[in-house]
Amino acid sequence: MANHVSSLKRVRQTERRTTVNRSNKSRVRGSLRLLREALHKGDLKAAGEQYKATASALDKSVQKGILHANTASRYKSRLNARVKALAAKKSA
Repeated sequence: MANHVSSLKRVRQTERRTTVNRSNKSRVRGSLRLLREALHKGDLKAAGEQYKATASALDKSVQKGILHANTASRYKSRLNARVKALAAKKSA
């Protein structure tokens, strides 16, 4: 256990930041899960709306330092490709 005042403060800061980071990661994972479920069901309208929410959550996670910018960009690119493929499949 920490003995110095600065060490105790560090422990408090770490706990607070861990809670915030865990919450942000959970929000992103939940949004990704909902989008993947909509894609799996083949619901184009729900997938399109959820894609917008997921892209927003990914961008916010980059701003907060939860994800690297390239990682979020890769997720968005691949998910958008799946939404477009679903749209093409529905229109055909």
